[in-house]
Amino acid sequence: MTTENGGAAKRSRLVWLVAAQAALMVFLGLFVTRVADGHGPLTLEDRLPRAFAEHRSPLGNGLSAGLSLLASTEAIVGVTLVCVAALLMLPRAPRWTEAVFLGASVAVQSAVFLLVTIFVERPRPDVPQLDGAPPTSSFPSGHVGASVALYGGLATLVLSRTRGPWRYLTASVLLLVPPAVGLSRVYRGMHHPSDVAGGLLNGVATLLVMGFVFLYGRGHDSANGHGSANGRTPYGVPRGGPEAVPVQPGWPAHTDGRRTGRRVVVVRHPHNCPDELAGQVRARLSRHGFTDQRWTSTTAERPGGSLAEECAAGRVDLVVACGGDGTVRVCADEVAGTGIPLALVPCGTGNLLARNLDLPTDPATALEEALGGGDFGIDVGRVEGDGLPPTRFTVMTGAGFDAAMVRDASPALKARLGWVAYTLSAARHLRDPRMRLIIRLDGGRRIRRRARMVVIGNVGMLQGGLELLPRARPDSGRLEVVLFDPRGAAGWFAAATHLAARVVRRPAPAPSPGGPVGPVGPDIVAGGSLEYFSATRIEVRFARAQAREVDGDSMSEGARLTADTEPGALRMRLPRAPGAAALPHAPDHASQAPYTAHH
Repeated sequence: MTTENGGAAKRSRLVWLVAAQAALMVFLGLFVTRVADGHGPLTLEDRLPRAFAEHRSPLGNGLSAGLSLLASTEAIVGVTLVCVAALLMLPRAPRWTEAVFLGASVAVQSAVFLLVTIFVERPRPDVPQLDGAPPTSSFPSGHVGASVALYGGLATLVLSRTRGPWRYLTASVLLLVPPAVGLSRVYRGMHHPSDVAGGLLNGVATLLVMGFVFLYGRGHDSANGHGSANGRTPYGVPRGGPEAVPVQPGWPAHTDGRRTGRRVVVVRHPHNCPDELAGQVRARLSRHGFTDQRWTSTTAERPGGSLAEECAAGRVDLVVACGGDGTVRVCADEVAGTGIPLALVPCGTGNLLARNLDLPTDPATALEEALGGGDFGIDVGRVEGDGLPPTRFTVMTGAGFDAAMVRDASPALKARLGWVAYTLSAARHLRDPRMRLIIRLDGGRRIRRRARMVVIGNVGMLQGGLELLPRARPDSGRLEVVLFDPRGAAGWFAAATHLAARVVRRPAPAPSPGGPVGPVGPDIVAGGSLEYFSATRIEVRFARAQAREVDGDSMSEGARLTADTEPGALRMRLPRAPGAAALPHAPDHASQAPYTAHH
């Protein structure tokens, strides 16, 4: 998640726009190959490759070879890297936004292209081919799509970020490259005209999505990294450092004259929580009476900083986690069961616990609303396995496809693109083999299954309101399980359609007391692609070691996962009870909460 206001919403929109783009391309590919093939205009499109094959010449062969080379994988990757490096090495101000736009456009186009070829199979034209044919479908043209993403992306930057009459000529030359590449691919017998049209559409759709997310509404100052036009840095903090913490009259004082109030320990992820946000956190905590502030930073060796030592020293009134789900997990593992409340400043990549608790996406606003609310108990999960010591989780744990995706996501892309980096990593694992596993619920009978991934969740909502585990609630006293096992194009489509239909705006109300006590399931949906279970203890054994993750953190591979729930173990400072609808003014929740808030 970005730390700018509204950035998380744009990241979520990006994920769904790219998913919609991929679904559209798959639909068009299946329409071309299974519905329209042999009908209408498509019966005539083979005439053009044949005509070119019959009238080839040394000049045409040379020109088409050069154009195809211009859009080859090696050329696209090389030119993209050079352009991105040039944008980042500009002498006066690096163009981070433009560099991310260009690199992401090329990467996302390629990911969508590879995804489409999994579902769409189309042979190349039945003519002598001048290039070696890669083992992918003829639809859509990857050369054309890549050339649109790169050269069309460069044309977009030239038109939107430069001045002078020469920019129109430069942009025109760049925009001529993709159709010229498409013509060369038909000439060389590599694609049908409809394949070229599909490549053009894929590339243009990618530029529209990337441009909307990264370029729309940004002026030159913000694009160059100079902040907003009003001269203020993000979070409304003036340049020159964080806001000073005000001291209010009437608070108790130390013997050395310093005033103090209630004690708070702030665990700060130094990369996700920049100085500007830290300044606002200090100020907002101070306004709510937390003037005795102990700050500690996370490190690779000590992911919780000195939180354990601070809590052991006693008299901690509140712990604040400034980071993503990994930072929250470490803090929750320390304070669960102690009665010390935990508040969130969601400034990481996913922030799934904050989303499921319906906190605002802006980090400082989320803290402000929580400090004005009350304390509520939520469940935590506890997971262990071979080579995995017992650890608590607040969101989800799992193995297989999702864990491999988390493990192989680029840290640099995560920092710049947020959850988009996970979608790019996921494309690499779409063809991973299925897992053989045995699952036991609350010590019951062994259930043998095959699946691509297993997810055990304390909450169920992902980015963009997608409910992966629709029954999961943070205070239900149970854990939910999904086995994800789509088979073939029809299975992937059924699973995607089912999940897309479950997009929600906020968590549903918590279930009423008196629900089922024993294990629940299986519930099989989407033609068998998704299978749901519910229990308080879940044991999973795999036929061989699998990638594993806990709350978005990659763990060691292993062949076993055992998860239990700890009902109500974590005390959270929240604007309202989990699952309750947002109100214009937060009421006093003390009467509803299992704990009494300290005000």
